[in-house]
Amino acid sequence: MKRDRWQAVKAGVTNWGRGALPGVMVIVAVMIARLTGALQFLELVTFDRFLRLRPAEPMDERIVIVSITEGDIQRARTYPIPDREIADLLKRLQAYQPTAIGLDIVRDIPVEPGNAELTSVFRSSKNTIGVEIALPDRSGFTVAPGPALPSEQVGFADAVLDADGYQRRSLLGAHNPQQEYRFSFAIRLAERYLAARGIEFGNGIRDPDAKRFGSIELTRVQSNSGGYVGTDAGGNQILLNVRSGTMPFRVLSLSQIKSRQVNPDWIRGKIVLIGMMSFSAKDLASSGAIAGINPGRIYGVEMQAHATSQIISAVLDRRSLLRVWADAWEYLWIVTWGLLGISLGRFLRSPWKILFGILVASVSSSGICYGLILLGWWVPIVPVLLVLVLNGAGLMAALFYRHEQELRLRLEERQFAIEQTFNAIHSGPLQTLVGILRSVQEQATPPPFLPELQRLSQELRAVYGSVQREAIADEPHLRMGSAIELALQAPLHELLYKVYCNTLEQELPYLKTLKFKIVQFDPLNTSHLRLEHKRALCRFLEEALCNVGKHAIEATRLTVICTQEGDRQVIRVADNGRGKPSQLETLSLAQMDRDREITEDPNPKLQPSGLGTQLAKNLAKQLGGAFRRYPNQPKGTVCELTWSAKRRWFR
Repeated sequence: MKRDRWQAVKAGVTNWGRGALPGVMVIVAVMIARLTGALQFLELVTFDRFLRLRPAEPMDERIVIVSITEGDIQRARTYPIPDREIADLLKRLQAYQPTAIGLDIVRDIPVEPGNAELTSVFRSSKNTIGVEIALPDRSGFTVAPGPALPSEQVGFADAVLDADGYQRRSLLGAHNPQQEYRFSFAIRLAERYLAARGIEFGNGIRDPDAKRFGSIELTRVQSNSGGYVGTDAGGNQILLNVRSGTMPFRVLSLSQIKSRQVNPDWIRGKIVLIGMMSFSAKDLASSGAIAGINPGRIYGVEMQAHATSQIISAVLDRRSLLRVWADAWEYLWIVTWGLLGISLGRFLRSPWKILFGILVASVSSSGICYGLILLGWWVPIVPVLLVLVLNGAGLMAALFYRHEQELRLRLEERQFAIEQTFNAIHSGPLQTLVGILRSVQEQATPPPFLPELQRLSQELRAVYGSVQREAIADEPHLRMGSAIELALQAPLHELLYKVYCNTLEQELPYLKTLKFKIVQFDPLNTSHLRLEHKRALCRFLEEALCNVGKHAIEATRLTVICTQEGDRQVIRVADNGRGKPSQLETLSLAQMDRDREITEDPNPKLQPSGLGTQLAKNLAKQLGGAFRRYPNQPKGTVCELTWSAKRRWFR
């Protein structure tokens, strides 16, 4: 029994491996594509889409944007805006007592009139943060901050862009060409705002190279974080978790500040960002995660507001920072969904069910990834959808292949039945007819009905060829009739018992010698069997009983058991006949079934194997079971088919 189970498991694993090999190759191909960066663009675009689909968040009222528009530039009659206008705006804002003012306008050279006045305001405003361009551009140029601002009141406005020009990362710190470590404009503003609330700024604990406010550590981006592959992770970068919604911040105009048309509570104790919101100034940023009037394009000061809000919201509100899984977990995630896609073909037989299963799996995986984005986790979805869709297409191809194989098996079964019929005719009435013809032809005067006997012989011999040709021609269109379909819906043990009763009524020579019949037909688990399997099991039992009737010489006892033994189900037919055909039957019985040799040779390929045995072995292979013929004790033969009572994971 242990040997049978091991053989069944081995055969099942082999079958599963063969069936799953294309799906495994798809998984490997997708992972290789991801490792080489071929999927990076799709993953980044999907990442943007998920961020845009998040529910709208309430306005972050801790940050206020003061915009300098095209109208303000026209009224000042100086491009982009003179220093006097900036100085006047700073003094008006200081009257509202903001915690920090961020001037997102580069002031490295004077823009008269009013430079001296602006310099004086810079020196007296300890909460004003200016900007610089610390990292060289393509031409190697940088832009210095205003000379009146000390270094602790300066942050760089440099951005890290992806290949498509979109900004998905926030650069917090980096070394300039003089190897001086500089901090970003956003982190300078967040530092001043949080320091006013007693929250210290320092290096990380888990990652000493990261930055930390209180207990909140800003997780650094690595070169392969999320959907990135080999990206430049230089400096200190974090993923940019922009604020969702169409109105993330309050925006005031320069004219509103001048005319005092503002509520002091909008500014008092807040962070005020001053920036150009005019297309002529070309201070623009690109983001696919921010919904706006101009898709993918926002003003630079708005992007600085998002970067600043992300930090203070994470510290004060515990708003999620964007994090990623380790590479090993990401690829395990992809493989898991890939194996699920492969498994659909093991459990679903209908093409429509497979398509529905792939759709459900795709929607489920997308929903899970979207839910994780809401919780602050960026998990790959594009590779998952690829392995599901590609494996779904592969499953459809495999389904058609399996259908073709089943049709071929049914053709073999039908051919076997035809051969049985022909051999029965050949060994019975045809042999009798041949004997009659021989006796008649030996007579001196042939009787007048001799031509009719000869024609009858020819007609009987033509039956086999005609039926065989018809079987081959009609096989692609085989369909079980509704009556057969309905009959096969009955419990398997009832069907097998009917087969037993009907077969024993046949006029077979060695069924007549039986004196003792031991039968056991117990209910069997058929939840994982198809109608073709049930029909094949009935044919197996019928063939085994017919072999007893034809070959079990002088048999007096017949044992038929259909039951469950442990976790295996079994159909076993045993007789106590001599098992060797008589001299008169040798030729016809050998043609009928050459498998009557009783053997347990470990190399079955070397043994003679008839169609009946091949069909039984094929059935056992489909069911993940085993077929055996072995000697009965003290004499006779046992024909046995076993299979698992439960559906194996590997089938």
